[in-house]
Amino acid sequence: MSVNLTLLLVMGVLYAVGIYLLLERSLTRVLLALMLLANATNLLLLTTGGYAGLAPIFSKDIPATEFNDPLPQAFILTSIVISFAVTAFMLSLIYRSWLLSKADHIQVDMEDIRVAKQEIYDDEEDSEIAVEVSDFHENDQPLAKRETVPGIGPKKTVAAPDTTHRNDGVLPATPGKDKE
Repeated sequence: MSVNLTLLLVMGVLYAVGIYLLLERSLTRVLLALMLLANATNLLLLTTGGYAGLAPIFSKDIPATEFNDPLPQAFILTSIVISFAVTAFMLSLIYRSWLLSKADHIQVDMEDIRVAKQEIYDDEEDSEIAVEVSDFHENDQPLAKRETVPGIGPKKTVAAPDTTHRNDGVLPATPGKDKE
């Protein structure tokens, strides 16, 4: 298989310009970047197809090595359809953004800056937990010998008040049972 240097050079330039434009804050430039990246990917798929050959239509007198590989062509068609859908979606986003703010640039979001400056530690996600946290696992070891992550102990339960004895000597009624 011979590689066409011109296609590789054009593909490299398309990828470089596409990635550069993708880093901009203008939605139109992001759209152009996605289109350039899709075209560069199509060229990459085209170069993987190898030599140009005959159409992949079966005939007994033509050897199989003469046929062109249809798989890269199918990938390119799929890539064209996907890039068309992404382009249409981006155009609708750009149009909606233009209607709402009359601007093409994405503004700096102060909430994003605040989140980026906060500490990385999150109490909910980063807290130390017991090694075995399943409610269905029976742990026969005493509480002091259970394997836990340091800093976190087992949950302490608060004893419920005893409601079986009252000062007046009357037992509380049990729901669902008839009174005697």
